[in-house]
Parts: sequence; C-alpha cells; structure tokens
Amino acid sequence: MVVVSVSLSEKLLEEIDALRDELGFSGRSDVIRVAARMLIDEKRNLREFNGEINAVLFLIHPRRVEDLVTKIKHDYEDIIGTQLHSHLKDGNCLELFIIEGESVRVRELAERFLACGKMKHIKLVTF
Repeated sequence: MVVVSVSLSEKLLEEIDALRDELGFSGRSDVIRVAARMLIDEKRNLREFNGEINAVLFLIHPRRVEDLVTKIKHDYEDIIGTQLHSHLKDGNCLELFIIEGESVRVRELAERFLACGKMKHIKLVTF
C-alpha cells in the first residue's frame, strides 16, 4: 500500500479514534480506508441516476457560512422546491432541501456543497 500523509483537526482525529474503538478497527488507517470507500460508492451510486429525479439534501454547517450556502442555493433555484433552515446547538445550522430536477443538476448541487469544504455534514438521498 501507498502511505499518504493527511492533516486532520484534533476533533476529527478524536472521532476517528472513537470509531476505531467502537467498531473494532485495527487502526486509524482502516477507518479512513472504509470512509473513503463509502464516499466513492456513494458517488458511484449517484452517477447511476439519469433523467428527472427527486432528492433530499441534508447539510449541517457553521452559521458563519450561511452566505456561502445562500449563494450556492440561488444558482439552483430551478430544482429546489423547498428549503428548511434550522439553528442547531454549538453555532451550527441544518439545511434540508427538497429537490426535483435533472440528475445532472442534482449531482452538481451536491458536489458544489461538498467541494466548498465548509459543510460539517452532507447527505444526498435520491429516489
């Protein structure tokens, strides 16, 4: 295997260690490999959808990046039917988007939020 150096926050490292202990992984590398495989599988599954689809997009982000969320969502008003915004504890926000549109646009929206690097959690459910 190739060895890769990765920079992680202390909090993320603590969460990886907790997962390792809770799920019985032999080390941090195993946790990171499984997480990478899950992300790759999720991306691959999303590519299988074609044409018009429905989806729900969940985001959790720090309140300080609300302007960025607003900027991105305005570029996709043609596919976002409903948005729910709620303030969470610790200065975070929850965004829930109900989406209907071309699968290419839905993927593009999710990828924009993912690529910005500011989301704490992102989950796209398609049907």
